[in-house]
Amino acid sequence: MDVRTILKRKGTDVATASSDLSVVEIARLLREKGIGTIVLLEDGELAGIISERDIVRAMADAADAAASRPARDYMTRKMLTCSPDDSTDTLMAIMTREHVRHLPVLEEGRLAGIVSIGDVVKQRIEEILFEAEQMRQYINS
Repeated sequence: MDVRTILKRKGTDVATASSDLSVVEIARLLREKGIGTIVLLEDGELAGIISERDIVRAMADAADAAASRPARDYMTRKMLTCSPDDSTDTLMAIMTREHVRHLPVLEEGRLAGIVSIGDVVKQRIEEILFEAEQMRQYINS
């Protein structure tokens, strides 16, 4: 299976915000939306990504000062991304190797969605269950 299949199921909405927002504003957006990461924009272009982990690190390093700093100070600028044609195996390898839980999906240079480790695991479980059912049917026939 591929990223395109995951996006068909979950949708292509991606939480984005300006990198000018403060860390505490980003934290509130994460809480309100019930998500773990936000793609940050500068002048309407992809600039980076900030996650709950980034916010925890910022607070651990600079405590109260970090809360009012702009998100750009703590975002990951060198984003890892994937394409709609990437396989779930490829995503699992990237996420495991790079220790990331979210990958923005780029199609022709444009943001087309975002995939989380949870999305990948859910897809993989469905694939395994389908394969197991196919094997049961084959054995029983």
